Amino acid sequence: MTERVDERLERAFDKRTATALGKLGLVTVGDLLGHYPRRYADPGALSDIAALEVGEHVTILARVEQATVRPMRNRKGALMEVVVTDGNSRLSLTFFGKHRGSLYNHEKRLVPGAKGLFTGTVGLYRGTRQLTHPDFTLMGEESDLDSDEALLEHATKPIPIYPAAAGIPSWKIQGALRVVLDTLTDDDVPDPVPDEVREREGMPGRTAALRSLHRPATLKEAYRAQHRMRFEEAFVLQAALAQRRARTAAEDATARPPLPPGKPSLLADFDASLPFVLTDGQRAVGDELAVELASPRPMHRLLQGEVGSGKTVVALRAMLQVVDAGGQAALLAPTEVLAAQHARTLRALLGPLAEGGTLFGAERTDASTRVALLTGSLGAKARKEALLQAASGEAGIVVGTHALLSEQVQFADLGLVVVDEQHRFGVEQRDALRAKGRVSPHLLVMTATPIPRTVAMTVFGDLETSSLTEVPAGRAGITTVAVPARNTRWTDRTWARVREEVDAGRRAYVVCARIHPDEETKAPAKDFDDVPEFLDPSGPGAEGAADRPPLRAVLEVVEELRSRPELAGVEIGMLHGQLPADQKEAEMARFASGEAPVLVATTVIEVGVDVPEATAMVIFDADRFGISQLHQLRGRVGRGTDPGLCLLVSDAEPGTPAFARLEAMTQTTDGFKLANLDLELRSEGDVLGAAQSGRASSLRLLRVVKDAGLIEEARTAAVDVVQASPDLTEFPELAQAIRAQLDEDQEEFLERA
Repeated sequence: MTERVDERLERAFDKRTATALGKLGLVTVGDLLGHYPRRYADPGALSDIAALEVGEHVTILARVEQATVRPMRNRKGALMEVVVTDGNSRLSLTFFGKHRGSLYNHEKRLVPGAKGLFTGTVGLYRGTRQLTHPDFTLMGEESDLDSDEALLEHATKPIPIYPAAAGIPSWKIQGALRVVLDTLTDDDVPDPVPDEVREREGMPGRTAALRSLHRPATLKEAYRAQHRMRFEEAFVLQAALAQRRARTAAEDATARPPLPPGKPSLLADFDASLPFVLTDGQRAVGDELAVELASPRPMHRLLQGEVGSGKTVVALRAMLQVVDAGGQAALLAPTEVLAAQHARTLRALLGPLAEGGTLFGAERTDASTRVALLTGSLGAKARKEALLQAASGEAGIVVGTHALLSEQVQFADLGLVVVDEQHRFGVEQRDALRAKGRVSPHLLVMTATPIPRTVAMTVFGDLETSSLTEVPAGRAGITTVAVPARNTRWTDRTWARVREEVDAGRRAYVVCARIHPDEETKAPAKDFDDVPEFLDPSGPGAEGAADRPPLRAVLEVVEELRSRPELAGVEIGMLHGQLPADQKEAEMARFASGEAPVLVATTVIEVGVDVPEATAMVIFDADRFGISQLHQLRGRVGRGTDPGLCLLVSDAEPGTPAFARLEAMTQTTDGFKLANLDLELRSEGDVLGAAQSGRASSLRLLRVVKDAGLIEEARTAAVDVVQASPDLTEFPELAQAIRAQLDEDQEEFLERA
């Protein structure tokens, strides 16, 4: 960036203005230029007052209908009450003063008929919405508009309404931008979109677009500028991802082709031993993987699949192809529970094939291997044995958690890395494991959360994508019911239904959002295994959180269920991420065997846990989870031949977004439909920011749901540019823009890609 854009606001403005702008996170001139209007007000059209929500910080254009000043009743001072209107609805403005004289300036200006902008936080007093001590500026006044040109602009052109804060209302931000824009030149604003791309797309340059965004002559001009800046955001992001894909494509990998017919083959023996028929989708994706594994360039593929669609079998077949070719596969899982489950599942699927010898030698005497498990809490003896099996090649498949990333872990010939639940890991962790190969191993990342195509193009834009949408035959399906938490009759029936499942020899999960009852309600459990998808005050399930009862916790629910008459004599188990690894294993084993047929757990059981006898699930505070996570949890039941039942316990009120999420869950089990709905209900920051990296997204205008076509265009243009200049030496402004984004929160965002 140039010196002008990097100039700190303290140099461009007085200290008071710079400090006020700093409250909005604006530090440099570039930050200010990137503080885009939230919307535009038409000077001839008043704001819709009826749409204002309590607690919202707003800037509205309204007309004064009446104003009165009177002494306060119960204490010294004066009170000015102003009623403004949009022609239909009304809003009260309240001002307090030490005496009537202190309100004289307001009284003189806020006369009936005066029209202006009013900014503040919407409050509620005796059932009436109001703004208390709002900032305001009136049309036709010169006090806040310092020139005839500014006055004309304010009176006749679209009025940009900016995200504002106390002490820095929207019109003062507009004034600050006017100062900057008046002296801005093209040299001050490097444009990351190359000239030929802009010309082909028919878009203005960056400087012109910024002027049109902040000082549009017409709404059409403003929207054209918004479109250009959306394209820029998508283009810079897609160029970064295209560079990643190009770098991967240039790496060397060891080709791992399938063995020819007639040779001892783990994969062939495994296929012959399967007691079920692979779905068409499993075979099609398997063929894709087989071709890419046989290439001397590393596979880089995302496998997304519906809950229960058989991703594990597809991944195992790919691992066996690599083992047949003399290599090893590592499966990285986010939690110890899931890693242990994967190890058990792979050994069970392989049977005698997981009891064998070595990987080395041109001729193999037996088609078998070993599955090793490596987690952080293993005892010294077990850990040493697992490390030896990985380093010697005795274990063709090594399953583990973050412990696999340790420097102590070595492989004889790592050929394939499989990452389960990719959103729990970053690129650095993924690459740390890939670096253990002699050359770049092939990479397969899996997610059980169906991903809408537009998100796949952004969040997972450096990976090719395969999807499994079929569920294997024989599954009986799941019924989902929303249970009102405050209705005693319904809750009693909930536990009676759980007892019916237990008496029939089946199992039931009970899911809670936290472990301890004395934890902060809004804070998820601190153990990595237990982090739910919640969830901050602006996220799913936060509606009215301050007025709600505390979240139910595992420890209290266990005690409650042990005392319920419906569950008398039923052993209640408990599982959460803070338990020692051996205790987690023991609890899962007791549940699977039926010794403790009811398991109270956190979201540690969200993915991968597979107990075919589990048919019922009760989820407390269900409205405090996102749709995708509810769908994942629900996928833990109904995995056998018996039908599943999922009971969503909640006190969400009809008409709220939380209630809409639960209603959607009761109406479909199609994960792809739910994923699209989830995307529509979430804020963009949830999709591309906090939900991916733990902080807000730096994307300002791009909208994944609405801008799918634009993202596609940007992706195509970015690929062409990167192919023309892979290191972007011919496009230095674009290279700088990518570096600037990676220096901010987009680095973590891309790490989730």
